Amino acid sequence: MSTSPAGPEGVPTLPHPVVVPVLPAPKPPKNPWLALALSLFPGLGQGYNGQPAKAFVFFFAWVASIYGAAEVSPFPFAFLIPFVYFYNLVDAFRSASAINTRVLGGLPEPEEETFESPLWGGGLVALGLLLLLNNLGWFRLADFSRYWPIILVVAGAVILYTSIQRRRDPAVRRPPETSSETRDGGVL
Repeated sequence: MSTSPAGPEGVPTLPHPVVVPVLPAPKPPKNPWLALALSLFPGLGQGYNGQPAKAFVFFFAWVASIYGAAEVSPFPFAFLIPFVYFYNLVDAFRSASAINTRVLGGLPEPEEETFESPLWGGGLVALGLLLLLNNLGWFRLADFSRYWPIILVVAGAVILYTSIQRRRDPAVRRPPETSSETRDGGVL
């Protein structure tokens, strides 16, 4: 004998199914392919991603490379034109993907926003000052064309130093695992 209520003709009835509405997946805020396509003109993809300082730096670095190849010395600046251009394309795509991952909950928000760090603005100011001083005749970029590899050496040393420092830093921040655990690992 069954304890469940019986329907017509003695057939046991099943409980009514619970209907759970299926919500559509959230739409990513940025389209990486659109960011890449917009970056065919350097800086537009970064502007689409909401990174105006980065957009200005990429645009003016591209323009400065063309200017340097025409007015200063063809060799190092002609090499920089495709480098800046293709790095601009890759950066726009990767930045849009990273923004989507963060917004959709895949990555935590970085502590310090590196996309719009003061270095982007400082780089733009330095580039503008160099070109202004060259145009005014107070600083001739052509006189320094022989020493341009020093910039690569310094940039490489800075990147190497910061990479080593990050690996040595044991303080890796992680989100709390439970509601009773604090950010520093203590328990409430």
